[in-house]
Amino acid sequence: MRRWRLRAGWLWWWLMALAAPLAAQQGVVELCPAAGIVARSSDFQPGGIILTAFDSAALWVYDIDRNTRYPLPETVPCTTNCRLSPDAAWITYLEPRTLVFHKMRLTGTERTAIAGEAADVLWWNPTTLLVWTPDHRAYLQVEGTAAETRQFLPVAQSVSVQPGGYWAVGLDWQNELFQRVLVNLEPRLAAGGRPPADETRISLAPDTPYFNQQAWSPDGRWLAYVGRGAVDARIGSAGAEIFFIQPGSAIPEQGTFFSQTGAVRLGGLAPGSLSWSPDGTRLAFWAMPLNGPDPATNAGAATLYLLDMATRRLTRYCGYSTAEHTPNPPRLAWSPDGTHIAFAGNVAGDARGALLLALNVADGTLTELSVGIAPALGRPDVYAWGRRP
Repeated sequence: MRRWRLRAGWLWWWLMALAAPLAAQQGVVELCPAAGIVARSSDFQPGGIILTAFDSAALWVYDIDRNTRYPLPETVPCTTNCRLSPDAAWITYLEPRTLVFHKMRLTGTERTAIAGEAADVLWWNPTTLLVWTPDHRAYLQVEGTAAETRQFLPVAQSVSVQPGGYWAVGLDWQNELFQRVLVNLEPRLAAGGRPPADETRISLAPDTPYFNQQAWSPDGRWLAYVGRGAVDARIGSAGAEIFFIQPGSAIPEQGTFFSQTGAVRLGGLAPGSLSWSPDGTRLAFWAMPLNGPDPATNAGAATLYLLDMATRRLTRYCGYSTAEHTPNPPRLAWSPDGTHIAFAGNVAGDARGALLLALNVADGTLTELSVGIAPALGRPDVYAWGRRP
């Protein structure tokens, strides 16, 4: 194991050397529309349904095509446990009376119980659920099948599982801190659930507050995660960068190079700050410059960025920024067609509360869809953007 970790460390420094030419080439495209936030037109596209909360009592539907909104009975606002299905037609939610996970259309219809005694429920693939239990076990179950068909996964010390696959992000205690590692669960399954003595654990980055975001692409091909970049001598600390790794690879790839111009913080304290497009080709996130070593108190205004996986082009959307980003910036919800991103934006000096905004990722246009999103769980948030039934 020690030999593998030394080898992984050597590969890391080799990777950083290879990344230097790419860093020199990576520019940032700025999209800053002069019009600012614009009113929605009567024919605004794309359509669909956005779930958010206009009060603290329930989930609310915002129907884009009809420009109407209404609360859903027998629901409560979400934290991170409202999960959109791969086809963007269904959403998981915790039924507040029974505390059983259900799924429903985004209009609140066709409600069906899918998992009891669960802490979280995700779609592992279009027909199979990944269920995390309160005691941190995990199993796969084809929708609509009996409990006897569950396949339990050997997820000891793991925090997330690859969509459609058997790789997982785990935690190792190394050098007085937790280290994120990438682990293949299939050898564990073959060994009856126990980790093999020679298990390969690919080191990613330390698991430290404000520098531990991670997200699998929807197709499971990539894992994006936040790690530390180069030290910024101005503040005496290293800022955050985005890294990628493909399951089966031992070498991560650096995707951003913010440290060239100054340390930044990427995302917040809670999971969910890295947001993949539905087709897995782009990654959206909030970045805020650091003017000191403490990421909680020394972060400037947050601006939205988009990283294109094919070209590695980085786009900065400077039509909106927010100082309301600690402990977490606004959650991002992609439109099903991948052309827009919705979020809650609280404009300074505006007494209407947080606006429901939609960003056109092609040209940076920001459209105001509705007003008055409530800070139901401590902050105003958008939970999902899905298709109409």
